[in-house]
Order: sequence, then structure tokens, then C-alpha cells
Amino acid sequence: MSSSLFPSSCQLQGQFNLNRMQKSGDVILGGLFPVHFFSSIPDLSFTSQPQQPSCHGFYVQGFRQAQTMAFAIDEINNNSSLLPNVTLGYTLYDNCVELGIGFRGAFSLVSGQEEQIILHSTCVGNPPVVGIVGDSSSTRSIAISSILGLYRVPMVSYFATCSCLSDRQKYPSFFRTIPSDAFQVRAMIQILKYFGWTWAGLLITDDDYGLHAARSLQSELSVSGEGCLAYIEVLPWDKDTDELRRIVNVMKKSTARVVIAFAHESHMINLIEEVAKQNVTGLQWLASEGWTATAAVLQTTKFMPYLCGTLGIAIRRGEITGLREFLLKIRPDLHHNTNYGNSMVNEFWEFTFQCRFAPAPAGWLEGGGALCTGQEDLENLNTEFLDISNLRPEYNVYKAVYALAYSLDDMLRCKPGRGPFSGHSCGTLQSLEPWELLYYLERVNFTTPFGDQVSFDKNGDVVPIYDVMNWLWLPDGSTEVHNVGEVKGSAFKGEEILLDEDKIFWNFNSKKPVQSVCSESCPPGTHMVRRKGEPKCCFDCIPCSEGKINNKGNSLECTSCPEDFWSNPQRDYCVPKKTEFLSYDEPLGFCLTATSLLGTNICAVVIGIFFFHRRTPIVLANNSELSFQLLLSLKLCFLCSLLFIGRPRLWTCQLRHAAFGISFVLCVSCILVKTMVVLAVFKASKPGGVTSLKWFGAMQQRGTVLCLTSIQAAICTTWLVSASPTPHKNTQYQNDKIVYECAFGSAVGFAVLLGYIGVLAFLSFLIAFLARNLPDSFNEAKLITFSMLIFCAVWVAFVPVYISSPGNYADAVEVFAILASSFGLLITLFGPKCYIIIMRPVLNTKKSIMGRGSES
Repeated sequence: MSSSLFPSSCQLQGQFNLNRMQKSGDVILGGLFPVHFFSSIPDLSFTSQPQQPSCHGFYVQGFRQAQTMAFAIDEINNNSSLLPNVTLGYTLYDNCVELGIGFRGAFSLVSGQEEQIILHSTCVGNPPVVGIVGDSSSTRSIAISSILGLYRVPMVSYFATCSCLSDRQKYPSFFRTIPSDAFQVRAMIQILKYFGWTWAGLLITDDDYGLHAARSLQSELSVSGEGCLAYIEVLPWDKDTDELRRIVNVMKKSTARVVIAFAHESHMINLIEEVAKQNVTGLQWLASEGWTATAAVLQTTKFMPYLCGTLGIAIRRGEITGLREFLLKIRPDLHHNTNYGNSMVNEFWEFTFQCRFAPAPAGWLEGGGALCTGQEDLENLNTEFLDISNLRPEYNVYKAVYALAYSLDDMLRCKPGRGPFSGHSCGTLQSLEPWELLYYLERVNFTTPFGDQVSFDKNGDVVPIYDVMNWLWLPDGSTEVHNVGEVKGSAFKGEEILLDEDKIFWNFNSKKPVQSVCSESCPPGTHMVRRKGEPKCCFDCIPCSEGKINNKGNSLECTSCPEDFWSNPQRDYCVPKKTEFLSYDEPLGFCLTATSLLGTNICAVVIGIFFFHRRTPIVLANNSELSFQLLLSLKLCFLCSLLFIGRPRLWTCQLRHAAFGISFVLCVSCILVKTMVVLAVFKASKPGGVTSLKWFGAMQQRGTVLCLTSIQAAICTTWLVSASPTPHKNTQYQNDKIVYECAFGSAVGFAVLLGYIGVLAFLSFLIAFLARNLPDSFNEAKLITFSMLIFCAVWVAFVPVYISSPGNYADAVEVFAILASSFGLLITLFGPKCYIIIMRPVLNTKKSIMGRGSES
């Protein structure tokens, strides 16, 4: 309502005097571009009205970016299939690379610049702009989009790369057609990984661009483990000679031969001047997109000896058909507008042709300066402005304009009743709200004439792709920055790098990539031990311990070999462990086998001799039946030793000790009964002793032997049922060997088995010892005493030797004890008899045997 206190119109508090270009239309798009490098700060004493800031230092590339937006809008207006019956207009402001001026331009775009607005009962109509293309700087984009986001005004940047701008909560209306630094960092890491560079230095600018890049790079390297940073240095804003000298000294002293620079060309100029001053060579530079393809000021004969061979990430190059013809149509008289300060076109004309429009500044004509006519020939002028062979930021501007246009086109094609808004309504041109355009901008998807697909993810980031550039210094002294590959982002495969190595120029004598590592890769068979207090890329290589391997080298730990394997001498792979057991093939096993068979054959020969001479007095006088049983048991003792030779199996483990125990008990039982018979016969020869023989008849002798042997059989059966011996892989003697042996299962069972044999042997020895002085006709007791003495000595010595013998030697000791005791019994008991039978048959008569008795 209007009243005397509230007038019916409102007036602008103040108007910003900004450089701008504009064109009217049904819908207006805004733009912010760096047309000037510098700005002057007015006096802020506030004793008078502050003056508007002024800009100077014309930036041709920034002006070309603004003209690219004008061209894209002109091209869209001439396209009947895109936004038909709608004319796009534009208002473009110069931000002068200054945050305050960029803010002024942004607010002028969203609020309008009409000097007086008449208030009506309803406020209807289009907003001043429906979207803004810009800004070029991350810092300015952060500040501007944080405000525009409150009003949901779309902002599509073509050059702001800070990963922080992907935060949808803080910047809900921000989009960009350039990949974020998060992807640029990952692209850098892909290059480092491709060439094996794990040790690099990092130079950054003291702004959002550099600081966020440093944080992202450190984080990504930490997660991926692909490398480490030797140092991080912040480049000064101004030419601080002392600080620059200190930074270059750090670079010289560092072992890192790769230097990553996230900076702008204005920062790099001062640094490279100091690098050239100190003649620092042998470095491989990795450039960010901030100075890779646009730093012509660095590509001079003064700096190229140090920067030649630089690899860098660059914005995707594109081709824009018709742009050069559009630029050639620029004329100052067509675009000049004095209502808003100096025309950008006029300034471009003055800068390009080094002239001034009338009225010329004082002293200009007197100093030999020329006046601009507006008819100068732009086409035949060799200027960077018309070089469209390397369109990178301009291509992003082109895509940003088309993204807004396609979004607006999708919105206007909405059919009433099927719209995405409340009540299924559609946005209309007459009541367009910026937030309505945001809905379609998030879903826009189109392909440029150059063939690149444009769409935004949930964070407002475009599908990422970068060109990889290489700096060449040609023989004629000129420089060239040429494409050697690309890095693409994919939702499924991550980052993919494609490089043509043959195209890459290396500024080293070897003409090969430099090696940049803190520590050389550990060879196979070693593992990394990180140096205390140093980055993880700095480590020592320590050989793996025995039984562990590392076939890759670069690992913090060695891997243990499987149970049946052991490390080879180089510790780089596992080999099967050597197996060890008492084998028939080895000399010891062969000798023991031969000895066992020899004993068996001797027993067979003795049995044959005794059988053939079974009716001779010497055989009959020595209880022939027990002698045959004893010889048979000795033969079994020799044969059971073969069960201890060869690789242990379950059945051999179970049978070996049972066969050994029963065979020896059978043998000792026969000897015991034989001794008892000798003693009984002697007692029977005395008055009243005849009755003692009835207890030692043939049946009693067999029964006693069977009874004593059955006890041992019961012991063995109990042992096998309760805790059966089993094959066992023993590695406690030598880690690199597997000793196959039979585990007792129960040491008590084995002890009882041996103990029972020992008891019987001791009884035999004791009885034979008591009968040693009997008449000569019964002097076998002496032989039994001697044989039992040998038997007991062998097995008493066996126990400590067996316990202390490692591996297969324990089996050899047991076989040796079996054979030694068996041969001892065989030789002492049957040797003298065989000697008489074979060598002295004249003594094998009853008379001779009885006669020897009377002689004694």
C-alpha cells in the first residue's frame, strides 16, 4: 500500500559502475568473466562518497570467454529445434579477478539494475536472470554461490575446480562443466602410478584452490598407498625473494625428482625465475590445469630449459564451429555503450591495435599514439584472440550455456498435468522461478557437436575428463604444448589413463622418465621396514626369515609357507619340504635291511642244520622242540625289523611294535623255559627230585611259552585299541624337513611292552646265572647267561640312545637294537652247537657229551 510514509516506488540504493556486455531477450542469462587482471582499491576514509573500483590490465582470454558465451547464445537463438519461439539474451560482467567486484556483478545480475521500480499490487514477470555462467575462480564461486544458493539461483562455473564446491548442503544451486580438483588429484595420482613415481614434492597457492588440492592429494595418497609427499610448500602471493629462495632450496635438497604444482601462472612466474637463478635442473614438473595449457608467459627461452618436458593436466580441448567467424564480426561501433562505463569491446580494440578512441588521453597523440577508427582489419592480425585451436575454458563456457538452454527447453516442453511440481504443474516462461530451472538442470543430458556428453551427477559435477599435456621445446626455439593422452572418470571403472609414451618428450639425458622414489622397491624375498619418523615410502628392505616368503617385494610382512612347504634360499616362493625317513634307498636303510635278511637266512640255515641233525645227541640234549621254537622266534625278530624301514603308514606303525614285542617275548619265553628245564633236570638228578620233572614236560613247556606270549599279545592289543600308534610329520628337529615317524600314541603302552620283555629277560638271566655251575652235560646255562647278558646290555643302552636320537635315527637305533640282540642270541646260543655239528662231528655223540661232563 502506498502512503505518505511509503512511496509507490523504490529506488536503488546505489549503482555499480561495472564493465559489461548485454543483449536483450525473452530470457536473460548472466555471466561473470575475468576481462581485466587487476583492480584499484578506492579511498575508504569515508570523508566523501567512495569511488567505484576501476579495472586495468586487459586479459584477452577472459574477453574471448565472454565472447564465447555471446556466440553460444547467438547460435541457440538461430537453432529452431532448441528453445523455439524464445530469444535468449545475456548480461555479462567483468569481475576483474577480484572477489568484491565479482560479488557486485553477481548481485547486479540477480537483482537487476533498473534505477526505479514501480510497485504494483502483484509482482509478476521474469527474474533479471534465470542462471549465471561463472565464476572462473574457486574462491569467488564459493562466496557467490553460498549466497545465490539461498535463493536457488542456478550457477554453472566453467573454471572453478575446488572439491569443496561439491558439497550439496552448502552449495545447492552450484554446477560446473570442469572436473573438480578431487578428480584432478586422482588424475595426478594416475600419472604418478603410471610412471612409478612414489616420491614427489608439492607446491600450492595460498587459496582455496591450492589448500583443498593439498588436502585431497594427501588424503588420496594415504588411502591408495600409491606414493608420498616429500614436502609441501605454499607459494607466496607476491614476489617474496627470501621465501622463494627457501622453497627452491628445499626442492634442491630433496631426493624427490618430481614436483607437483597446484598453482596459477602468476605464482609460477616468480618461482621459476628463482629456479632459473639457482639453475635447478633434473626435475620433472607435473602441472595442474591452472597453468598447463595457458601459461604462455612461462614458455620462453629463459624458462624452457627448466620446464621443457613438463607433464600436466589440462581442461578438455574442444572445437566450436563458427566461433572464429563470430569473433571476426566484432566491431566497436556495434557494441559500444557509454551508459555503463567503458565498453569491453572498445577496450579490446584499443588493446589489440594499440590505439585510442577519441577523445584520446592527454599526451597520447603527442607521444606518437594513433587514434582508433573502428575500421582496423582484425582478420589479418596475428593475435592469440583468433587462435581457436586450443579451446579449453571457452569449451567449458560453451557447454555451460547449452546446459542452461537445454534445461530451459526441457522445462518449456513440459505438458500441463504431467509436470514435476506440486499438482503436476509445469513451469512457465511468464512466472519462471530459478529453483524450477534447477530441477531440470540436475537432469540435463545432451551431447555437444564435438561429441562430448554433458550431464551432472548428484553433486553438480560433470562427467570428468582431462587431457594430458607435454611441453616441447622445438629446435627453432619455439614451444609447443601437445596432447599425449587423457584421463577419464567412470562410475564403474574409476579413473582410466591413456598415454602415448612415444609422443612424450623427457628433458633428461636418458630421454626416459626420471626415477623418483624415496626407497627402491624391495626385491622378492624381502619385506619393508619403515624408517621411524619418515613417510611410509621411505623404508629399508629386510630379508624374510626362514619359512616365510615375499614374492612381490613391496610388502610390510612376509607370508608363512604352508605346513608342508618351506622357503627357498631366495625367500621368494615356497618349495615342498624335504622328507626324511629310514628308507630302503639310503645307505643306512639298505645296510639294516641287508643285515635283517642276513639274520633271517642264518636262522633258516640253522633250522635246516638242526632239522637235518635232529636225532644227534647235541640236538636232543638241548631240548630240540624249544630250540626250533627259539629259532623261529629269532627269525620273526629279524623280519620285524623290516617294518621300521620305509615311509611310515598306519598299518606299519600299528604292526611294527606289536610284531617286535610279541616276537621278542616269544624268544625270551623260550629261553626262560629252556633255562627252567635245565634247572629242573639238574634237580631231578638228585635224590627225591624226580617229581620236579613232571611240572616241566612237553605240554607244560608249550603252555608256559604260550601263556607268557599271550600276556604280551594282550598288552599290544590294549595299546592298539586305546591309543594306537599313527604316522606323524615331525618338524621340530629341522624346520625345512618333514621327518616321517610313528607317534607312540601312548608312551605308557610302549613302556609296558618293553618292561615286560625286560622282566622276562631278567628272569632268564637270573635263573641261568644260578644254573651256570651245573655239570658240563647241562652247561647250556652258561650260554644262556651270556646271551641274556648281551640282550640286557643292548636294550639297557637302547633306551637313552633312542630318546636322544633325532628323526629317522630313532628308528635306526631301534632296528639296530633288534638286530644286535637277535644276533647276540643267535650266535651265543646256537653258534657252539653248529660248530660241533659241522666242524667237529666226532664230538656230536652221547659219549662225548657225557664225557665232557666227567672231565669237568
